[in-house]
Amino acid sequence: MIRFYFHPTPNPAKVALLLEETGLAYEVVPVDTSKGEQHDPAFRAINPNGKVPAIVDTDGPGGREARVFDSTAILLYLAEKAGRFTGDPQDRPELLSWLMFIASGLGPYSGQAVHFQHAAPAGLDYAVNRYRREAERHYQVLDDHMAGRDYIVGDDYTIADISAWGWLERASRVLKGAEPPLAGFPNLDRWFKVIDARPAAARARAVGRDIAFKTTRDEEALRALFPSNYPPA
Repeated sequence: MIRFYFHPTPNPAKVALLLEETGLAYEVVPVDTSKGEQHDPAFRAINPNGKVPAIVDTDGPGGREARVFDSTAILLYLAEKAGRFTGDPQDRPELLSWLMFIASGLGPYSGQAVHFQHAAPAGLDYAVNRYRREAERHYQVLDDHMAGRDYIVGDDYTIADISAWGWLERASRVLKGAEPPLAGFPNLDRWFKVIDARPAAARARAVGRDIAFKTTRDEEALRALFPSNYPPA
């Protein structure tokens, strides 16, 4: 059984999609980040970085319980456990390259673009421009790569596609004001519609809908989400 520590944000969404694609048995363990549950010692024992997603596999290697944190590590672990979505072995270098491109570029810059456009105080025009333009640049790199291709790596659907879907599913927030959000990236738009039409994508999007996560951005939420903005107690 996979215990899936979840909050409805892009990186957990990737893991939800892979779990739904593989059919591995899992249970959702909510982590309400607006209440600060990601900082609880019990969760920090699973992910010392205090971020979602994380998983605990009760039937890990050698039958031992295994924890895995960071969405890219989780995708690799679960795909290898299921024996699916890792692509052709000869494409392994390409798979790892695009996974790291998403993990170190597309994802973080998209996240910062969302933060400075939607959550940061007004007047930070340099930061807004910096992260929005870098997010767009990463979109363009992937859009150029997808010209004439059906999938990011090789000829098959892999965890590279699953990883990218998690962030591109939120393109409307990353590219604030762009309607439709992927209009400027036609190859990505075409690719995204194919991935998003998979039955597992609809199921992944429904994960956690029955959980009442906190949505109010009050002082408690701001301190929980952005602790580095506040002096230590």
